[in-house]
Amino acid sequence: MIPAITAKYDWILALTSIAFVFSAFGNGANDVANSYATSVAARTLEMWQVGILATITEFVGAVALGSRVTDTIKDGIISPDRFMGNPGTFMLAMGCAELGSAFWLMFATTYGMPVSTTQTVVGALVGVGFATQAKISWGWADGSVSQIAASWGIAPAIAGGFSALIFGVLKYSVLERKDSFKWAMRLIPFYLAFTGAILALFIVVEAPSAPSLEAFGAGKAAGIILGVFFGCLAIGYIFFVPYFHRRLVRQDPRIRPWHIPLGPWLMKENCPLYLPGKGDKFVTNYYEDAYGEERAGQKDNNNNIINNAAEATDVERSAISTASSPEIQPQKKLVHIGPHERFLAPVADLSWLNPRKTWGWTKFILLQGVTRDVITHDSAHLRSIHARAHRYDDRVEHLWTYCQVVSAIIMSIAHGSNDVANSVGPWAGSYATYLAGEVDTEASTPVWFLVIAGLLLGLGFWFYGYHIMRALGNKITQMSPTRGFATELGAAITVLLASRLGLPVSTTQCLTGAATGVALMNYDLGAVNWRQLAFIFLGWVLTLPCAGLVAGLMCLMALNTPHF
Repeated sequence: MIPAITAKYDWILALTSIAFVFSAFGNGANDVANSYATSVAARTLEMWQVGILATITEFVGAVALGSRVTDTIKDGIISPDRFMGNPGTFMLAMGCAELGSAFWLMFATTYGMPVSTTQTVVGALVGVGFATQAKISWGWADGSVSQIAASWGIAPAIAGGFSALIFGVLKYSVLERKDSFKWAMRLIPFYLAFTGAILALFIVVEAPSAPSLEAFGAGKAAGIILGVFFGCLAIGYIFFVPYFHRRLVRQDPRIRPWHIPLGPWLMKENCPLYLPGKGDKFVTNYYEDAYGEERAGQKDNNNNIINNAAEATDVERSAISTASSPEIQPQKKLVHIGPHERFLAPVADLSWLNPRKTWGWTKFILLQGVTRDVITHDSAHLRSIHARAHRYDDRVEHLWTYCQVVSAIIMSIAHGSNDVANSVGPWAGSYATYLAGEVDTEASTPVWFLVIAGLLLGLGFWFYGYHIMRALGNKITQMSPTRGFATELGAAITVLLASRLGLPVSTTQCLTGAATGVALMNYDLGAVNWRQLAFIFLGWVLTLPCAGLVAGLMCLMALNTPHF
């Protein structure tokens, strides 16, 4: 039974719920793209593959790991004391905050501006705090505005440092050594094991019922991590190395990832292959865009230090790589077919009563968000930036696609765990108050809230995330699987550490900082698109006042509207 004092405010809860849907959808469209942008830019994954993966990983992160940070957003920004005895006002304030957040996220996404969803909801809460004269938590304490604001500057720097360190180790241990492919084949099992161990570490510390590391026991945690590391190392040697040898050394174009379970059998010449792949390419050119053009490495064409995969004479070979040519020529004059041309053009002249036209429009509505070209950017300025990036052996890059997919999954789970709070927090506070009949910020967040939010995060990316995918990735610097791996893993480590501490950080800013850190490892400031970084930074600056202004004005007008 709903208490009489809040039953009359069911319309506020209804409007808040609608605003929540748009807020979570906009969160997914704007922020989920961050997690997989480098994977798509590096040609490791296709947009439709990312759409499926993102829906799963965001859901897992939100439902399994998202409740801790949700509590910070729900009652850590503005003090609920101001609303004691006035639950309807509190519900209104939370609804206006949700509305302000939804408005700014949808606006920014439409114009391809990757913004911080964390900053958006904090700005909206601060705006309604001013409108209602509620006490805003400015002091340095858990969940305060100052602590969260500090994380906006600190988190990108830490993520950039982590990613630069990871890529630096990879660069000097593999990419720029003589015969990089030989060293890549030797070390890839260790990198796979390291990535698996990092994932295990955060599963241990991020489980909903996990105690602190002190209570859990450092020895037990170390045992789990080391066990996963050596287990993944064994899997790498038993299953992945034979697969890589068959595909990259023997250049068997029929080999696909689903043949990895065959393991040592792949070393036999007459190994039967189920569902063999088609085509004659054994490895992808990871530096060409959707139109077959390639810019990276042009500055290094005459530099013998860099193992430039575009120039076969620059690569020193050993026995393990003699049989393979690192030269993967780009395919010229490709034409990317967009969703309009693919789904609508063939049925444009048909009657609306024709089922083929209905089917064409259905496919367009459901698939238009994951069938767009988000890689190619026709810009002389960007082409000159890509030309300054070092180009590495495509076979080496291929080895790290598997690490990159795992690191992207970690990043997406991290986003679901950390940023689901941005849309769920105000809605959960309003809902709990509606049920209790008084201001209630202590009730636990219902699991079904996180389930709905997790699904909306994935759907937001599926239908609308292509705007932000275009703005990130190759538009900051030239991406490749090795760079994407370092970017995503460094950012994921930063976000998950913050989530464990209950500190809502911005995945946008972490990934932007991580991508910049990796780009600077070219040791060339010209390899970074500073204009794009300035555009992204402008979005960060505008987010807090814009979201706060919309939410605050809406709340102020609602509180002062004449009523009977």
